[in-house]
Amino acid sequence: METSCCAPNELTPDLRPIEGPEADEELAALAKAIGHPARVQIIRLLGTRVSCVCGEIVDQLPLAQSTVSQHLKVLKDAGLVRGEIDGPRICYCLDPRNLRRLRALIGGL
Repeated sequence: METSCCAPNELTPDLRPIEGPEADEELAALAKAIGHPARVQIIRLLGTRVSCVCGEIVDQLPLAQSTVSQHLKVLKDAGLVRGEIDGPRICYCLDPRNLRRLRALIGGL
């Protein structure tokens, strides 16, 4: 079941520098968050949808629900994914601003 529970995209540009020690730390943290193939799959899956419920993500991956939840937590802690509680489930979606930030930091290499 797909719902649209995440807030609209933030279109404000991110003007933080893409070089320097702070940017390097930020890039390292984001790279670590996407440093597992299952997390890359989750990012790709969420990119094809407006939002997604955890159960649907589990159905798309050959992993246990608890493992998928752990991967979602890492992505959420890094700011790449947002999740909102919707009754007994959690609705997940990408955070487009932080994905643009990741792209900018990688582009600055």
